[in-house]
Amino acid sequence: MMIDLHSHLLPDHLPDFNRGASTAFPTIEGQGDERQIMQGGKFFRAIGRTSFDMAHRIDAYERHGVSVQVVCTVPVMFSYDQPARQAAEFAGFLNDHIADQARRWPDRVISLGTLPMQDTELAIREAERCARDLKLPGIQIGSNVNDRNLDDEGIVEILAACEALGLAVLIHPWNMMGQDKMPDYWLPWLVGMPAEVSRAICSMIFGGVFERLPGLRVCFAHGGGAFPFTIGRIEQGFRMRPDLVAHRNPVNPRDYIGRFWVDSVTHDPQALRYLVDVMGADKVILGTDYPFPLGEQKPGEALTAMNPTAEENQRIRWKNALDFLDLPADRFGLDR
Repeated sequence: MMIDLHSHLLPDHLPDFNRGASTAFPTIEGQGDERQIMQGGKFFRAIGRTSFDMAHRIDAYERHGVSVQVVCTVPVMFSYDQPARQAAEFAGFLNDHIADQARRWPDRVISLGTLPMQDTELAIREAERCARDLKLPGIQIGSNVNDRNLDDEGIVEILAACEALGLAVLIHPWNMMGQDKMPDYWLPWLVGMPAEVSRAICSMIFGGVFERLPGLRVCFAHGGGAFPFTIGRIEQGFRMRPDLVAHRNPVNPRDYIGRFWVDSVTHDPQALRYLVDVMGADKVILGTDYPFPLGEQKPGEALTAMNPTAEENQRIRWKNALDFLDLPADRFGLDR
């Protein structure tokens, strides 16, 4: 049994939300199995049938032993840099679509929503709709919002609303810092993404967000990025320069291990073993980043190669996902 917490899904078409030359909402162009995401009239990414055809995805996943997929939009669709009211309409369209997938395949699909994070009021309103009307168990947000870190007061207000609504929050890297300084070799994805996730975790820790929102359920994608592998350096900075590091929160950053989840997207069994040892077997959730090239192409491959104990295997493959999302096991024919 596998539940894949981290996969991406798009509609097979998008209405054009661009009104005038000043907006750059993504569009999907093409027909058939191969299509393109365009943004601002420029090519962003080619997508295949597994990006938008749920029936096809279920069959493809079944061949890899994945029974349940947790789906969320592709980060380029966040559109945090676009006009807020149009972005709220855009998010609403995406959320209606993704919620419909879970209604159609309730034992195979779990859907996460998206929010117009650039506007606190509109984001909270859409979070309320996700929880109360669409019955989604969680949302996905970016690792920053137009370069505002996740300890920004407006963002914390949104996270507080998610806590109150019982929405789990999956945090995904995007808009990687320093992209203009590494235009070659796909470095924003290879180097920037791990740093970007660590930026998000450290911002929430040092900004005191976990202290303010003790009931917030958070998972960081891509194995927690660089954070688990540099926690020693981060803790050393906290101890040696508290004037710079701990001026908003005096709690040791290592003390927050166990307060949040990470997914298993490490692409390396040794790295995954270290991740489980550091974060705890109850805080690592199977994820793949399906269906994209940086995703795990054979779901669970690194976990199997890690040679987990029976308890680790069961927790990482499905139990931790249900804990994070606060979903009952019997919905999927499982027994705790």
